[in-house]
Amino acid sequence: MFGKFSRREFLQTGAMATGGLLATRGTPLETEAFAAMSKRGAPSDSVRFGVIGVGMQGSGLLSDALRIPGVECVAASDLYDGRHTLARERADQPDLPTTRRYQDLLDRSDIDCVIVAVPDHHHRQIVVDAVQAGKDVYCEKPMSHTASEGFDMVEAAGSSGRIVQVGSQRTSSALCAKARDLYQNGVIGEVSMVELSLGRNSPTGAWQYPPPPDLSPSNLDWQAWLGNAPQIPFNAERFARWRCWKEYGTGVAGDLMVHLISGMMYTLGWDEPPRTAQSLGGIYRWKDGRNMPDLHSVLFDYGGVPVYVRLGLGTATPELARFMGPKGILEATGETLTHSPQAGRDTYPSYYSQGFPRAMREEYRAGWHAENDPTPGSEPVVGSTLYTGHDWDDVVPHLWNFFEAVRSREPVVQDAVFGNHAALACHMANESFFRESPVRWDDQARTMRS
Repeated sequence: MFGKFSRREFLQTGAMATGGLLATRGTPLETEAFAAMSKRGAPSDSVRFGVIGVGMQGSGLLSDALRIPGVECVAASDLYDGRHTLARERADQPDLPTTRRYQDLLDRSDIDCVIVAVPDHHHRQIVVDAVQAGKDVYCEKPMSHTASEGFDMVEAAGSSGRIVQVGSQRTSSALCAKARDLYQNGVIGEVSMVELSLGRNSPTGAWQYPPPPDLSPSNLDWQAWLGNAPQIPFNAERFARWRCWKEYGTGVAGDLMVHLISGMMYTLGWDEPPRTAQSLGGIYRWKDGRNMPDLHSVLFDYGGVPVYVRLGLGTATPELARFMGPKGILEATGETLTHSPQAGRDTYPSYYSQGFPRAMREEYRAGWHAENDPTPGSEPVVGSTLYTGHDWDDVVPHLWNFFEAVRSREPVVQDAVFGNHAALACHMANESFFRESPVRWDDQARTMRS
C-alpha cells in the first residue's frame, strides 16, 4: 500500500494521516470606534471641522463625519460652485457657509480641524497652510504628490504640533487590528514574504468619471485648480479624471497601492520606506490619453523581505493581502481575515522512502509513526480561523479616531511620518515605472537613485 502512495496523495491527505482534526472557526470583530461612538460627549466637547474639497471623496467624508456624535461641520470650500450646493445637501444645512478659498476656513477661529480631500498636487500646500494656521488635518491618501513634498509636510506637522492623520482607513479597521495582534503574537512566525493585489475592470474603476454637465470656467476657478501643474486651457475631463495624469495624481499607486501598503505596514509594525522598488506595467486597456499605467506590478524590498504588489484596471480580481511565514499564513480580503497555521513538518512518512527497498521502507515507516504519531485524544486541531469585520477600509472608525485625537491631543497611528513612508513606496513604484529601471531609496539624501 505504501509503495503506491503518491506525492499528490501525500500532499492531499497528510494532515489527516496524523489524526489532526480539521476545523474552520468564524469570529466576528467589532472596532473600538463603533462601540465608543454611542457615548455622546458634552456639547462643550464638540469638534468643529471644515471640509476642503467636496467632490466624490470629500462629500462622502463629510457625510460619514456627521454620523459621529459630537462632530459639527462649520464650513466647506471647493473651487467648483456646484459642490457648494452638494456640501449643504450632505450636511443638511441650507445655510452652511461655503467658499472657493480654502484660506477662508483656516482664518476661522470656530474651526478646530479640516478634512482635506483634493487632488494630490494640492495636498502639500493646503496641509502646510492648515497646520501653520493652527488646524489639525485629516488628509486624504496618498499624503503627498512627490517625495520631497512629503518631507515638507512632515516638518510642518512636527514644528506646529498639530495632528495630521492620513486617510488610508485600514489602520483603523478591526480586521487590520486583529491581523496586527495575531502577527505580534507569532502565529505565522517572522514574515518572509508579502503579496498584495487588487484589480478593477470598469470605466468608473479606471477613473473615467463623467464631468459635471454644467462645469465651465464661470463656475470653476480653473487656474486655482491647476495650481503648480502645467498651465493648459480649461479641460473638464482633467478636472474629473485627474488620477489619470501624473501632473495631478499618482495613478493606481496613490489610489490603490497606498491602502495595501498602509495596511501591511500597520499589520507588521513597519514604519519606513522600502529599500528598493522595481516596476513593470503599462497602459494596456484604457488608452484614453492618460499617462499613468493601468497595469502596475512592483517588487519592493522591505529590509530584506520581498513585497510583491499587483494592481490592474483591466481585470477585476479580489482584494488580497497575504502575509507568509514559517508557521502559516495570514490572508486578508475586503471583509475577512483568515489565519491558516502550518506545522512546518512532515505529517506522514516521507514519500522519498518509496525509493527504499521494502524491508528498509517498512522499518523506516514504523519508526516514523512510533516517533511522530500523536497520542489518541490529543490530536492537534488543524485548519483555518476566519475573522469577519465591517470592512478592511473602515472610514467611519478612521474619522472617529481622528476626531478623538483632536479632542485628546493623543497621537494618531497614521500620522504624517507614517503617511509619508506609505506614500514614498508609491512614489518609488511610479519612479521605477517611468525610469524603466529599479530605484533605491537614499534615506540620507531623501531621494531616489537608480
